[in-house]
Amino acid sequence: MVKVTFMGAGSTVFAKNVLGDCMCTPALHGLDIALYDIDPLRLEESQKMLDAINRNCGAEATIRSYLGVENRREALRGADFVVNAIQVGLYDPCTIIDFEVPKKFGLRQTIADTLGIGGIFRALRTIPVMLDFAEDMKAVCPNAWFLNYTNPMAMLTGAMLRQTDIKTVGLCHSVQVCAESLFKSIGMDNDPDIQTRIAGINHMAWLLEITKDGKDLYPEIKAKAAALTEKHDNMVRLEIMKRFGYYVTESSEHNAEYMPFFIKDKYPELIERFNIPLDEYPRRCIRQIEDWKTRSKTLTEDPTLSHERTHEYASYIIEAMVTDKPYKIGGNVLNTGLITNLPRNAVVEVPCLVDRSGVCPTYIGDLPEQLAALNRTNINVQLLTLEAARTLKKDYIYQAAMMDPHLQSELSIDDIVALCDALIDAHKGWLPEYH
Repeated sequence: MVKVTFMGAGSTVFAKNVLGDCMCTPALHGLDIALYDIDPLRLEESQKMLDAINRNCGAEATIRSYLGVENRREALRGADFVVNAIQVGLYDPCTIIDFEVPKKFGLRQTIADTLGIGGIFRALRTIPVMLDFAEDMKAVCPNAWFLNYTNPMAMLTGAMLRQTDIKTVGLCHSVQVCAESLFKSIGMDNDPDIQTRIAGINHMAWLLEITKDGKDLYPEIKAKAAALTEKHDNMVRLEIMKRFGYYVTESSEHNAEYMPFFIKDKYPELIERFNIPLDEYPRRCIRQIEDWKTRSKTLTEDPTLSHERTHEYASYIIEAMVTDKPYKIGGNVLNTGLITNLPRNAVVEVPCLVDRSGVCPTYIGDLPEQLAALNRTNINVQLLTLEAARTLKKDYIYQAAMMDPHLQSELSIDDIVALCDALIDAHKGWLPEYH
């Protein structure tokens, strides 16, 4: 029997997508599913929801819940796959801290979960927990695959790959929806027959090729983008494509804070010009918390609840490894010479073939130099944050923040250090002791 352990199972909607996908896949019927969380109410809600899907899909899965750190090893014991979807510190207090403390220094953000000062501190409070997971896995399921969905993707996946022996791949759905989002932005119909080639780093991977029947679609795409006159929610990405030649995988609100060009106190008109939603992630969190009060009943009390397979990679990876039926993903893996003009100790997002032998990444070679240059600015922050987490030295936190493109463009070196100190102080109880 194949066992899947879901870490952070209180993320009920995401658990529905990933585990519901598994249960409605005939080749995966009969799974042993372990749900782990530290929130008893959310864990109970997820169990009820998944029990209903299990019955109605005829999946014949065994589903058990495990609450709290004291039961974590039992949840992991004998697992073949471990899906990670935790959020250390939750919206309240840690996301609130990530946004409100920087505002006192005049620094505004949109999402703050991948790069920037918010991404740095999300990584610093999450990496120790994930390394604890790795220790538990080494003891009770050393051969399991760790499928990481938690952000900041490159930093957390990098910590697992560089500091543990656990087989790890980072997963994000921005690759699957990249071309679709581009077509939608410029008024073209999505075409299932197109071919794409995507590589770079998570949330800043590049649509290197987009073709149909051997024809390059970029000239038509760029002409349609240039003709747009109305505001829309994808303006940052189209501006990046205009200036650097290629479309980027993750949303405009994300990429607005990965570069120094868009959120600038000196040029407030850019916020309106590029339709940038400042404080977007806190708004989403508040909205989702409110929506859950009503949606939870639908998901946890509907005995007829069913599920249709989504585009999330996890179930396809598990199916490919179990059945040896190959499947291609965009995976986050260590750069073992895959992208030759990015650092070898970075985590890159490249096409990977999955089958019974595991996750096999493909060779890309050099990215166009301007794209590699943009990636490097983000990788600098990622690698220094990993050094901070590994050594517990404050200097690396300061240096990671100093290298961040958005912080560099907005704050002085003294203010960057002061901001880091303020966030370290505000996160007491959520971070290890730094020296």
